[in-house]
Amino acid sequence: MNVAFSVQLRAFRHLQESEEVTDIIIKCSRKETGYQKKEKEGPSAKSTARGRKVIMSTGKKKIGLLPKLVIAIVLGLVVGTIARSADLPIIIRIGATFNSIFGNFLSFCIPLIIIGFVAPGIADLGAGAGATLALTAGVAYISTLISGSFAFCVDSVLFPSFLKFGSIVMDNAQNAEDTMLSGLFTVEMPPLMGVMTALITSFIMGIGIAVTNSEHLRNIFHEFQKIVEGVVAGVLIPLLPFHIYGIFANMTYAGTVAEIMSVFAKVFVIIICMHIIIIIFQYTVAGTFAKRNPFGMIRNMIPAYMTAIGTQSSAATIPVTLECTKKNGCSSKIADFVIPLCATIHLSGSTITLTSCSIAVMMLNGWPVTFGQMFPFILMLGVTMVAAPGVPGGAVMAALGILESMLGFNENMLTLMIALYIAQDSFGTACNVTGDGAIAMLMDAITNKKKA
Repeated sequence: MNVAFSVQLRAFRHLQESEEVTDIIIKCSRKETGYQKKEKEGPSAKSTARGRKVIMSTGKKKIGLLPKLVIAIVLGLVVGTIARSADLPIIIRIGATFNSIFGNFLSFCIPLIIIGFVAPGIADLGAGAGATLALTAGVAYISTLISGSFAFCVDSVLFPSFLKFGSIVMDNAQNAEDTMLSGLFTVEMPPLMGVMTALITSFIMGIGIAVTNSEHLRNIFHEFQKIVEGVVAGVLIPLLPFHIYGIFANMTYAGTVAEIMSVFAKVFVIIICMHIIIIIFQYTVAGTFAKRNPFGMIRNMIPAYMTAIGTQSSAATIPVTLECTKKNGCSSKIADFVIPLCATIHLSGSTITLTSCSIAVMMLNGWPVTFGQMFPFILMLGVTMVAAPGVPGGAVMAALGILESMLGFNENMLTLMIALYIAQDSFGTACNVTGDGAIAMLMDAITNKKKA
């Protein structure tokens, strides 16, 4: 997803307002749809078809991440129950040993993930690529902030009605040891830098590259981004089910998993309802400017919504999102630019999910939750997820740094956040891409009004 966006943005920067922008961006977006398969591009005439075949064949040949996580959770529940009834803590401690090593490696990678994704994302967005880019990025960011703030307001009212404050304890090492077993041994992997240092470094380098327009440094950071993306997609994501198994087995053994499962089943229902409400809000605003029926536009976007549920990727859904958006009456020039761009920078559904899950985890741990505490987190969330990796769960991987630095989450809490987020990642992605169509319609209306 990031590579596709980078290619599109460079083309736009060189061509500015020329009529060639439309053709180049749409070709790039379609070619890069199959990027996650890392296939070599053949003749240009066949690239789009190959990308579509990749999307269609992915679910047939391999088990998706979500089914793997479900299997890991069920297995953890079964093993934890057996170990508890048979008094066999050694089984749980073996899993806890893997969790400890994986958790330390994850902590080591978090600063690298931040630099690898945030710095090139800011570098690409910060350069003077025209008023359309700046306005689209601004609208997408405001949509993200509204979504996060809306989630906080709803969660603050509804969560206390069914969530028992302080019912689980995962907030520090001492308390965690009281409820969950420790590993047999651990391997220390101190990070190269702190999370805040990584964030500041990313901002400085990203803005610096944008201001100086240094193609050499930009290429270096994009190459580094590919390395980090490979670690996320090739190491962290594949090992995640084993990590989730160990956590749920340990929580089952400690007797805390029942409370978590019952609570988050209700949390997920609330999150999906908020997704629907924010989509209606986005299309109401867009429909007001475009003078179109918002519910008619939403109905036309249903194919994109359903495709995103299956692919769990905004980038892979770009061709369908483009088709649906143009069916709503959006001009090709605006749609071909806004949809691929928003596939990277507009994450309203993901923001709702991350905000709600983090609030639920904090309340379960007995932490106070205030708007003054959460709003800075939401502000940073919109920035750090700008260049999230294009794999299922990429947004939460990019958000781990600020969950740790701004909200104080420890390794167990971060792992729980990953599992909770990925469990409904497809619905968050569907909300994201559907909202992209609303932003495209809004930008089309604003552009036409300026011309008039």
